[in-house]
Amino acid sequence: MQSTYIKKILTAKVYDLAVQTPLTEATKLSKKLANSVYVKREDLQPVFSFKVRGAYNKMRQLTDEEKSKGVVCASAGNHAQGVALSANHLGIKATIVMPTTTPEIKVESVRSMGGNVVLHGDTFDLACTHAYKLQKQKGMTFIHPYDDPEVIAGQGTVGVELMQQLSTLPDYVFVPVGGGGLAAGVSTYVKYLSPDTKVIAVESEDSACLASAFKSGERSILPEVGIFADGVAVAQIGEETFKLLKDYVDEVVTVSTDEVCAAIKDLFEDTRAIAEPAGALATAGMKKFMIQNALENKTVVTINSGANTSFGRLRHISERTELGSNKEALFAVSIEEKAGSFLSFCECMGDANITEFNYRFKKSVQAQVFVGVELRSGLEDRERLIQSFRDYGYTSFDLTDNEMAKLHVRYMVGGHAEDNHERLFRVQFPEKPGALLKFLKALGNRWSITLFHYRNHAAAYGRVLFGVHASADDCDLTDKLSEIGYVFFEETENPAYKIFLS
Repeated sequence: MQSTYIKKILTAKVYDLAVQTPLTEATKLSKKLANSVYVKREDLQPVFSFKVRGAYNKMRQLTDEEKSKGVVCASAGNHAQGVALSANHLGIKATIVMPTTTPEIKVESVRSMGGNVVLHGDTFDLACTHAYKLQKQKGMTFIHPYDDPEVIAGQGTVGVELMQQLSTLPDYVFVPVGGGGLAAGVSTYVKYLSPDTKVIAVESEDSACLASAFKSGERSILPEVGIFADGVAVAQIGEETFKLLKDYVDEVVTVSTDEVCAAIKDLFEDTRAIAEPAGALATAGMKKFMIQNALENKTVVTINSGANTSFGRLRHISERTELGSNKEALFAVSIEEKAGSFLSFCECMGDANITEFNYRFKKSVQAQVFVGVELRSGLEDRERLIQSFRDYGYTSFDLTDNEMAKLHVRYMVGGHAEDNHERLFRVQFPEKPGALLKFLKALGNRWSITLFHYRNHAAAYGRVLFGVHASADDCDLTDKLSEIGYVFFEETENPAYKIFLS
């Protein structure tokens, strides 16, 4: 089987449309991991993804009769764009079935390439079923996103390029896996040329269909898949791809959402590319594998497989980046509900840089705060903080790995005040370690804090929203704020405050 695929890969004709992408040395990652790390830049393809290789290789080999009847595929993302662009180039009519839930920007992108978009069903499975129905009705050729020998061969050209571009044989090649087309093509070629090179497949831990197949020895269907890395959200590894993967992939690594977000940041810092979650998957797996196995001085290749992400997702990705790099921890801590306890709690953490603080006054003995803390030494700092909370008599819960807390609770801490004498202020201060503590110390213990929200956004200035128990004519409060020297605005009459918080 290998010799058949090697011939297909070496004879694949993809460069009428696809481009040979660069292999970029990731200098910062290399230094951080003490290895020579190279990134294969498939995000630089015409459709910002490797998918155009396989789609074009398959379609250019169709007979004239098949071309005249057109092609059909089901996809909500990169494969759809690869098929549409390939069809446009070859003069073939392409019907792209997309779920009705597909973002409009992706629908318009496919249409702009000449694809005939059919919106059907709320899920990919329903769209795919409809695509097969159209194929039978109209005699079109179905272009599979990964489970087709010609598609696999087209994706395998990534492996040909990276082996040619390196001056030495790589020790490790990390490849992302969804249905397995890219991994199958690359691993088959790399192992043919360099049997000693380890090919490591990387999957999202909530859609690890290849890891499941390796464990059971056969393909199985996952009961559900996560959608954060939507480009690899596949419930079952391909039949044809699995035949190759089980022979040519050495190991499977799974990574979390936070680890993927951290890898997106790593790729940006080294290449200025903004990878989509699936595009950063291999890099996330590479980092995890190299650190866990304490590997150094190795030549390593990772593939940035795509950059088709919506701008609106970047906020969520940024929020999760520090957690994925073990540079931030989140805690829920119970403190006494009395004046000065907030300051005492901050002092308990010493010189730790607070990245987030959420608190709302309640008429009870204990107050609950949601706090984020920068970790300078990773897990060691995390354990040290937990011990410090114990030493000071605080009850705490580590929420760093709590998905609900990270996705929802951190934004929902609070509610309406039970205080008729609350005043609300916004404050800006220079964003540097100790600035928040300085503010609290300067404010002193005279006023009870009733609300507090702060989040470090890596900007030059930090922003705090806080409430205090004080009368409307308490001039000493505003005098004290002016004395501290930070820019502040009173928001007690803000309608958003009156509706949701007062």
